[in-house]
Amino acid sequence: MARSARPVVHYMATLPDGTVPPTSRHLARYYSGLGETIPTVNLADHTGETIDHPTPGERWYTDKPFSYFHMYTRPGEILERIEDGWPVRLFVVEPLGQTGNWGADFAPHWLMSQQIRVLEETDSWRAFGHRGAQVLAVLAQLPDLARQWATEWAADPEGTRRIYKAWETRVDDTRVLTDWALWRARYSRREAALQAANQLAGDAAAQAATDAGAEPHAVALIRLRARCLVAGQLMHDRIRTGAYEQSLRGLLLGAGLDTPIAIPA
Repeated sequence: MARSARPVVHYMATLPDGTVPPTSRHLARYYSGLGETIPTVNLADHTGETIDHPTPGERWYTDKPFSYFHMYTRPGEILERIEDGWPVRLFVVEPLGQTGNWGADFAPHWLMSQQIRVLEETDSWRAFGHRGAQVLAVLAQLPDLARQWATEWAADPEGTRRIYKAWETRVDDTRVLTDWALWRARYSRREAALQAANQLAGDAAAQAATDAGAEPHAVALIRLRARCLVAGQLMHDRIRTGAYEQSLRGLLLGAGLDTPIAIPA
């Protein structure tokens, strides 16, 4: 007996207050500067309801600051159009009526419509893909980890610098972050998730290391270590085939710096 196809789930991300961000921040800023109020919809106020777009634009162009409802079938790409970044709220919606996008080849994982049914709010970690819960756990640990790494650096600056330099050289030579993690993220529709996680990790670690009094070079390498760690967490299931890929995953997780952090499968 053939298995039934998995149902397609459409996700929409909102700002933390539940409102849908503008389709175009550029147009929103322009018209706000002219004194116009930019319309929006608060999905949290309409759970279980069918809602029409308040200012539908021409299908399917961005001709107004808020032109259409924009949803994703691949949650790991949701954050690509959220200019305010993390955190977000995440809703499961059903597109109704005519739908479209900018071409199936260009963006097969996202859809536009001018009417939706708001089914439910779901866990926001899904915006980082199916390993989102683990990614958020690592991000929450990073300030403490960065302070620990800064303390270790201060205790033995020259020795730690040599260790980090050898690790950084391997990261650069293998392109484990810029090629391996990035391309695997693209193939598995997690590119936006990886970019957001990298930014959050780098910023959190750099701030914590700076606050701990680390010198600039140490801050830069601690920031790189944090970015690699969160990438290794996010892409743990996609960089795993064979001994070489496992060594790359270990490099992301900090192999050569100290005992790599344990990562749930």
